[in-house]
Amino acid sequence: MRQASRLPPLATPSDLACLRLALIPGLGPITYLNLVRRFGTPEGVLAAAPGEVAQFAGVAVAEALALGPDPRLVERSLGWMELPGHHLLTAEHTAYPEMLRQIPDPPIALYAIGRIELLQRPCLAIVGSRNCTPQGARDARTFARELSKAGLCIASGLALGIDAAAHRGGLEQGASSIAVMGTGADIFYPRSNQDLARQLAEQGCIITEFPLGTRPLRGNFPRRNRLISGLARGVLVVEASEDSGSLLTAKLALHQNREVFAMPGPVHSTLTKGCHKLIRDGAALVEFAHDVLVELRLASPTRVSPPASAPPPATDPVLHAIGFECVSPDQIAQRTGLGVAAIATRLSRLEIDGEIETVAGGRFQRVEKAR
Repeated sequence: MRQASRLPPLATPSDLACLRLALIPGLGPITYLNLVRRFGTPEGVLAAAPGEVAQFAGVAVAEALALGPDPRLVERSLGWMELPGHHLLTAEHTAYPEMLRQIPDPPIALYAIGRIELLQRPCLAIVGSRNCTPQGARDARTFARELSKAGLCIASGLALGIDAAAHRGGLEQGASSIAVMGTGADIFYPRSNQDLARQLAEQGCIITEFPLGTRPLRGNFPRRNRLISGLARGVLVVEASEDSGSLLTAKLALHQNREVFAMPGPVHSTLTKGCHKLIRDGAALVEFAHDVLVELRLASPTRVSPPASAPPPATDPVLHAIGFECVSPDQIAQRTGLGVAAIATRLSRLEIDGEIETVAGGRFQRVEKAR
């Protein structure tokens, strides 16, 4: 027998029905949509006779509906909804993202924290490697800041690296940022991003379709990625290897009829091979935030500033040898013919002058000036 559940002050019987359905193990978005179309409303799905459900959706679904969700999780979720700034967004809610209504498998319900009005703003997703280079992080943050200033809310996945940099850039301007989590709304992952998550909860928005208590399981993140791309008008990939999950987000974006953008990088870097593959496959190559705005028809193609990718001539032979790659001292020696001591001295001076920086593996790369 189904147990009655209390309703938080702003919830409706339909909200409760959606919550109960969202908490039924194994009931996915597509099956949910089909059931609602068949039985009219979420309440109608819950009230349907098991035999009728079984005939329409199969015995397993009928049995899951008859068993219902864990009542303790229902009560816990309702208590969570009563906390300040916490929301359960169902398809009937005015704040439910309009862009997500358009994808084939929209979430049954979203747990949201923060400024839910951001979910109706035009949005761009920025994703990329967790193990990004310092330059990649700067690019992601700079692009996010400029695009947020231009009115695009920045969506990403709260991961380390490019995601975190994109969120920070979005928060620095008025359009702010949305984080889509692969955990329950009560678990901020990774731990090192908890301060960023709290800032997003206060100044931006955090959403997830996963029930409270859901741990960061590997299979959650591909499912989460469809919401990152689904929220956005386009997806920008900054630094991604050929097997990066960011390429899955880009693929999902194409299936959802969204634009895909990729930032090029050094040809020998493993962290840009995924971006180059996307560009070969038809993604728009972008060098400036303005390029994204033009592709989305939010700005004129005219650009008054000179291309930032054209650097001043490198007079130092070591700086010239580094070019725009991540290189080791041995590679510099091969390219310049200089001795170890001379190279070490020049590298130290260039690093002090802010021309280069040390990256993983004892390699060096040029510091690209802000775009």
